[in-house]
Amino acid sequence: MGKASMLVLILAVAVTGCKDGDSFWESFIPETDEEPTSTQIEGYVFYPAVQPATDANIAQLKVPAGFAVNKFTDGVGKPRILVVGDQGQVYASDREAGIVMMFTDNNNDGVADNKKTVATIKQVHGLSIHNGKMYMVAVKEVYVADMNPDGTLGQPRMLISDLPDGGQHPNRTIGFGPDNKMYLTVGSTCNSCPEPNGENATILRADEDGSNRKVFAKGLRNTIGFGWHPQTSELWGMDHGIDWLGDDEQKEEVNQIKQGADYGWPYIYGEGKYNPGDRPEGDTTYQQYLQKTTLPTLTYQAHSAPMSMAFYNGSGFPAEYQNDAFVAMRGSWNRSKPVGYKIVRMHFENGKPVRFEDFVTGFIVNNNRAHFGRLVGVAVHKDGSLLFSDDTNGVVYRVSYTGK
Repeated sequence: MGKASMLVLILAVAVTGCKDGDSFWESFIPETDEEPTSTQIEGYVFYPAVQPATDANIAQLKVPAGFAVNKFTDGVGKPRILVVGDQGQVYASDREAGIVMMFTDNNNDGVADNKKTVATIKQVHGLSIHNGKMYMVAVKEVYVADMNPDGTLGQPRMLISDLPDGGQHPNRTIGFGPDNKMYLTVGSTCNSCPEPNGENATILRADEDGSNRKVFAKGLRNTIGFGWHPQTSELWGMDHGIDWLGDDEQKEEVNQIKQGADYGWPYIYGEGKYNPGDRPEGDTTYQQYLQKTTLPTLTYQAHSAPMSMAFYNGSGFPAEYQNDAFVAMRGSWNRSKPVGYKIVRMHFENGKPVRFEDFVTGFIVNNNRAHFGRLVGVAVHKDGSLLFSDDTNGVVYRVSYTGK
């Protein structure tokens, strides 16, 4: 479809009905199959054209006063998730190529001097360094490898081989919590549907060796970016909203992820709205499902596509950035005007997210008709800079604070 935009008119008809009653939920949410209910939604597909990451394009990127952006490395395929080793080595996954790359900046000038492939795993995506080992997750498998003193990896060993099929959301991510447990994100197989496999649309938790795997939280359509607040140790994640509900629905969700919680997908979304395309199964009504749904703490512009999230606890940025989070917004395809394509800062106050503000913008060019970066990975470097990846032009960017 490329540069063109296409208007798609969706008529979603669910054979449902309404009860008498005064409350909003009783009056407007269909609860039985006695009466038909119809919903008409205007949906769009619009992919901005792709431009190269030229010096001129990069020069017009906008960051807050005192910050600067440069290419840390480029020409590296389709870098996705980023992690940083203890000695400052930077690792990136490339799911399409099935490799993990290592970048080193030997002279500390903010530009990588050396690039090396350190693992080859089909469809590898999520990365996490824990207790001196590299953990890597593909669609259905989790691997671990010892880390050598020079940052290279030993032979990967498979810990898990039977994660659910990927479907629409095959990009698994992995992290280790303060409890030393392994956390795995498993997206939904579809835009909106009841899942036959109870491990889809969840975050899973397992022991360090991959054993004792259980569903930690469910009703999460596709939570790629997640992490633990440095002060409170509470787990936060950003979930992708449902597509085809219009330009401004469903908003992206910021959720505090708690054990045993249900975040509503596919039946309840956002601030407690019902999804007309899917009814709760059995005799459960929308209202009943709402009562057991954990609603988001904060929301963000629909279709921005939140990817990696990293809490800032480095020493390179001003003190007010401490314990805030940075999120890569990959960018929209399912709305009439593009949104996302940026790095945003999520402000936390008293351990809770309260608002967003732009941090790196300008990847949308040519009067909203083109872009030169769809962003994925975010990581804090050992020198206090912020790294983020673009898998469109094969670039890893670095944001540093100069104070000027």
